[in-house]
Amino acid sequence: MAHILNIETATKNCSVSLAYNGITISSREIAEEGYSHAERLHVFIEEVINKASINISDLTAVAVSQGPGSYTGLRIGVSAAKGLCFSLGIPLIAIDTLQVLAQQASISDGVIIPMIDARRMEVYSAIFSPDFKKTREVRAEIITENSFHDIKEKIYFVGDCAAKCKPFLTQSNHIFLENIVFPSAKEMSKLSYIKHLENDTVDVAYFEPYYLKDFLITTSTK
Repeated sequence: MAHILNIETATKNCSVSLAYNGITISSREIAEEGYSHAERLHVFIEEVINKASINISDLTAVAVSQGPGSYTGLRIGVSAAKGLCFSLGIPLIAIDTLQVLAQQASISDGVIIPMIDARRMEVYSAIFSPDFKKTREVRAEIITENSFHDIKEKIYFVGDCAAKCKPFLTQSNHIFLENIVFPSAKEMSKLSYIKHLENDTVDVAYFEPYYLKDFLITTSTK
Protein backbone atom coordinates (compact mmCIF):
# COMPACT_ATOMS: atom_id res chain seq x y z
CA MET A 1 0.00 0.00 0.00
CA ALA A 2 1.39 3.39 -0.96
CA HIS A 3 0.33 6.98 -0.42
CA ILE A 4 2.41 9.11 -2.80
CA LEU A 5 2.33 12.90 -2.92
CA ASN A 6 2.84 14.25 -6.46
CA ILE A 7 4.13 17.77 -7.11
CA GLU A 8 4.07 19.48 -10.52
CA THR A 9 5.41 23.05 -10.78
CA ALA A 10 7.35 23.03 -14.07
CA THR A 11 4.95 25.40 -15.85
CA LYS A 12 2.36 28.04 -14.90
CA ASN A 13 0.29 25.23 -13.38
CA CYS A 14 0.90 24.78 -9.65
CA SER A 15 -0.45 21.27 -9.17
CA VAL A 16 -0.49 18.75 -6.31
CA SER A 17 -2.13 15.35 -6.05
CA LEU A 18 -2.25 12.56 -3.51
CA ALA A 19 -2.46 9.04 -4.87
CA TYR A 20 -3.18 5.70 -3.24
CA ASN A 21 -1.67 2.75 -5.11
CA GLY A 22 -1.48 4.82 -8.30
CA ILE A 23 -5.01 6.24 -8.14
CA THR A 24 -5.52 9.96 -7.49
CA ILE A 25 -7.65 10.42 -4.38
CA SER A 26 -7.31 14.20 -3.95
CA SER A 27 -5.82 17.04 -5.96
CA ARG A 28 -5.50 20.81 -6.12
CA GLU A 29 -4.14 22.99 -8.91
CA ILE A 30 -4.27 26.43 -10.41
CA ALA A 31 -2.62 27.97 -13.48
CA GLU A 32 -1.83 31.68 -13.20
CA GLU A 33 0.24 34.10 -15.24
CA GLY A 34 2.11 35.31 -12.15
CA TYR A 35 3.63 31.95 -11.19
CA SER A 36 2.22 31.95 -7.63
CA HIS A 37 3.85 28.60 -6.83
CA ALA A 38 5.76 29.85 -3.81
CA GLU A 39 2.53 31.07 -2.18
CA ARG A 40 0.26 28.21 -3.26
CA LEU A 41 2.31 25.02 -3.14
CA HIS A 42 2.51 24.32 0.58
CA VAL A 43 -1.16 25.31 1.02
CA PHE A 44 -2.14 22.83 -1.71
CA ILE A 45 -0.03 20.08 -0.12
CA GLU A 46 -1.80 20.56 3.20
CA GLU A 47 -5.20 20.64 1.51
CA VAL A 48 -4.82 17.39 -0.45
CA ILE A 49 -3.51 15.54 2.60
CA ASN A 50 -6.36 16.81 4.80
CA LYS A 51 -8.93 16.01 2.12
CA ALA A 52 -7.72 12.40 2.03
CA SER A 53 -8.02 12.19 5.85
CA ILE A 54 -4.46 10.98 6.37
CA ASN A 55 -1.49 12.40 8.23
CA ILE A 56 1.61 13.67 6.47
CA SER A 57 3.53 10.92 8.28
CA ASP A 58 1.47 8.38 6.30
CA LEU A 59 3.20 9.33 3.05
CA THR A 60 5.20 6.52 1.43
CA ALA A 61 7.09 8.74 -1.01
CA VAL A 62 7.05 12.12 -2.73
CA ALA A 63 7.18 12.45 -6.51
CA VAL A 64 8.22 15.64 -8.27
CA SER A 65 8.11 16.73 -11.89
CA GLN A 66 11.79 17.00 -12.84
CA GLY A 67 11.58 19.21 -15.92
CA PRO A 68 12.26 20.64 -18.36
CA GLY A 69 10.29 23.79 -17.65
CA SER A 70 10.39 27.01 -15.68
CA TYR A 71 13.62 27.40 -13.70
CA THR A 72 11.86 29.06 -10.78
CA GLY A 73 8.91 26.70 -10.83
CA LEU A 74 11.11 23.62 -10.88
CA ARG A 75 13.24 24.98 -8.06
CA ILE A 76 10.20 25.58 -5.87
CA GLY A 77 8.75 22.13 -6.49
CA VAL A 78 12.00 20.24 -6.00
CA SER A 79 12.86 22.19 -2.85
CA ALA A 80 9.47 21.38 -1.32
CA ALA A 81 9.73 17.70 -2.29
CA LYS A 82 13.24 17.41 -0.88
CA GLY A 83 12.21 19.07 2.38
CA LEU A 84 9.37 16.61 2.87
CA CYS A 85 11.54 13.60 2.04
CA PHE A 86 14.30 14.73 4.41
CA SER A 87 11.93 15.41 7.31
CA LEU A 88 9.87 12.23 6.86
CA GLY A 89 12.72 9.92 5.85
CA ILE A 90 10.95 8.76 2.69
CA PRO A 91 12.18 8.35 -0.91
CA LEU A 92 12.03 10.92 -3.70
CA ILE A 93 10.74 9.96 -7.15
CA ALA A 94 11.47 12.08 -10.25
CA ILE A 95 9.03 12.13 -13.19
CA ASP A 96 9.70 13.45 -16.71
CA THR A 97 7.55 16.58 -17.14
CA LEU A 98 6.93 15.98 -20.85
CA GLN A 99 5.76 12.45 -20.10
CA VAL A 100 3.30 13.87 -17.57
CA LEU A 101 1.97 16.20 -20.26
CA ALA A 102 1.77 13.45 -22.89
CA GLN A 103 -0.23 11.21 -20.54
CA GLN A 104 -3.27 13.46 -20.98
CA ALA A 105 -3.63 12.58 -24.69
CA SER A 106 -5.71 9.55 -25.66
CA ILE A 107 -4.95 8.48 -29.22
CA SER A 108 -4.97 5.21 -31.15
CA ASP A 109 -2.57 6.08 -33.97
CA GLY A 110 0.25 8.48 -34.77
CA VAL A 111 2.51 10.07 -32.18
CA ILE A 112 2.17 12.54 -29.30
CA ILE A 113 4.51 15.51 -29.16
CA PRO A 114 4.23 17.41 -25.88
CA MET A 115 5.73 20.90 -26.04
CA ILE A 116 6.54 23.29 -23.21
CA ASP A 117 7.07 26.94 -24.05
CA ALA A 118 10.63 28.24 -23.84
CA ARG A 119 11.99 31.54 -25.13
CA ARG A 120 10.77 33.08 -28.38
CA MET A 121 10.10 30.28 -30.93
CA GLU A 122 11.86 27.65 -28.84
CA VAL A 123 10.11 24.75 -27.15
CA TYR A 124 11.05 21.76 -25.03
CA SER A 125 9.68 18.66 -26.70
CA ALA A 126 9.84 14.89 -26.95
CA ILE A 127 7.99 12.23 -28.96
CA PHE A 128 5.77 9.51 -27.50
CA SER A 129 3.89 6.57 -28.99
CA PRO A 130 0.13 6.12 -28.33
CA ASP A 131 1.01 3.90 -25.34
CA PHE A 132 3.27 6.67 -23.97
CA LYS A 133 6.62 5.08 -24.77
CA LYS A 134 9.25 7.74 -25.45
CA THR A 135 10.54 7.33 -29.02
CA ARG A 136 12.66 10.48 -29.11
CA GLU A 137 14.47 12.09 -26.21
CA VAL A 138 13.82 15.57 -24.87
CA ARG A 139 15.18 18.47 -26.92
CA ALA A 140 15.19 22.24 -26.87
CA GLU A 141 14.39 23.20 -30.46
CA ILE A 142 13.38 26.18 -32.57
CA ILE A 143 10.04 25.64 -34.33
CA THR A 144 10.03 26.41 -38.06
CA GLU A 145 7.96 25.40 -41.09
CA ASN A 146 10.25 22.37 -41.46
CA SER A 147 9.88 21.07 -37.93
CA PHE A 148 8.80 17.39 -37.73
CA HIS A 149 8.60 17.07 -41.55
CA ASP A 150 10.21 13.64 -41.33
CA ILE A 151 7.18 12.27 -39.44
CA LYS A 152 4.50 11.19 -41.92
CA GLU A 153 1.97 9.74 -39.47
CA LYS A 154 -0.45 11.88 -37.49
CA ILE A 155 1.18 14.16 -34.93
CA TYR A 156 -0.84 15.22 -31.91
CA PHE A 157 0.64 18.33 -30.31
CA VAL A 158 -0.14 19.10 -26.66
CA GLY A 159 1.11 21.84 -24.36
CA ASP A 160 1.15 25.60 -24.00
CA CYS A 161 2.72 26.33 -27.40
CA ALA A 162 -0.30 26.17 -29.70
CA ALA A 163 -0.65 29.92 -30.24
CA LYS A 164 2.93 30.46 -31.36
CA CYS A 165 3.43 27.14 -33.18
CA LYS A 166 0.21 26.73 -35.20
CA PRO A 167 1.24 29.30 -37.85
CA PHE A 168 4.32 27.17 -38.60
CA LEU A 169 3.06 23.61 -38.08
CA THR A 170 0.41 23.54 -40.80
CA GLN A 171 0.82 20.13 -42.45
CA SER A 172 -2.31 17.98 -42.84
CA ASN A 173 -0.99 15.49 -40.27
CA HIS A 174 -0.44 18.19 -37.65
CA ILE A 175 -3.22 18.12 -35.02
CA PHE A 176 -3.30 20.41 -32.00
CA LEU A 177 -5.15 19.14 -28.93
CA GLU A 178 -5.63 22.64 -27.56
CA ASN A 179 -7.55 21.50 -24.48
CA ILE A 180 -4.34 19.91 -23.13
CA VAL A 181 -2.20 22.84 -22.04
CA PHE A 182 -0.25 22.12 -18.85
CA PRO A 183 1.15 19.03 -17.12
CA SER A 184 -0.85 18.03 -14.05
CA ALA A 185 0.05 16.21 -10.87
CA LYS A 186 -3.06 14.07 -11.40
CA GLU A 187 -1.31 12.45 -14.37
CA MET A 188 1.72 11.70 -12.19
CA SER A 189 -0.15 9.24 -9.95
CA LYS A 190 0.23 6.15 -12.11
CA LEU A 191 3.76 7.03 -13.19
CA SER A 192 5.03 7.58 -9.65
CA TYR A 193 3.43 4.37 -8.40
CA ILE A 194 5.14 2.33 -11.13
CA LYS A 195 8.48 3.88 -10.19
CA HIS A 196 7.76 3.15 -6.53
CA LEU A 197 7.12 -0.53 -7.28
CA GLU A 198 10.38 -0.67 -9.26
CA ASN A 199 12.26 1.12 -6.45
CA ASP A 200 13.21 3.75 -9.05
CA THR A 201 14.11 6.70 -6.81
CA VAL A 202 16.65 9.51 -6.82
CA ASP A 203 19.14 10.70 -4.22
CA VAL A 204 17.39 13.30 -2.07
CA ALA A 205 20.60 15.14 -1.28
CA TYR A 206 22.00 15.40 -4.80
CA PHE A 207 18.99 15.45 -7.11
CA GLU A 208 18.65 18.55 -9.29
CA PRO A 209 15.89 19.51 -11.73
CA TYR A 210 16.39 18.75 -15.42
CA TYR A 211 16.75 22.30 -16.72
CA LEU A 212 17.99 21.17 -20.16
CA LYS A 213 19.44 24.66 -20.76
CA ASP A 214 21.51 27.05 -18.71
CA PHE A 215 19.65 29.83 -16.92
CA LEU A 216 20.03 33.15 -18.71
CA ILE A 217 19.90 36.52 -16.96
CA THR A 218 18.99 39.46 -19.18
CA THR A 219 20.10 43.02 -18.42
CA SER A 220 17.59 45.84 -18.67
CA THR A 221 18.23 48.35 -21.46
CA LYS A 222 16.54 51.15 -19.52
